[in-house]
Amino acid sequence: MQINLDVKRLLCPMPVIRLGEMIDKVDTGDTIEMLATDRGVLHDIPAWCKVHGHKVREIKEKTDEIIIIVEKIG
Repeated sequence: MQINLDVKRLLCPMPVIRLGEMIDKVDTGDTIEMLATDRGVLHDIPAWCKVHGHKVREIKEKTDEIIIIVEKIG
C-alpha cells in the first residue's frame, strides 16, 4: 500500500518528525510518498532512513516541490 504524506511548507525538522510518526502506522513493505517544499529533505530523509533501516525508493525534484518515496523495512 502507498500512503501520501503532505509536508509542504513545513520546515526542518517537521518533515522528518511527520515521516517518523507515519512510518510507525504502516506495515512492512508499504511505501510513503512524501510531498515537500523544504529542500533540506533531500539530505535529511535519506539520512533518517539509513539510521532507522528504511529505504528511499525514489526522489523526484520538481520546480515547486520534492517527492520522496520511502519504503518501510522491517
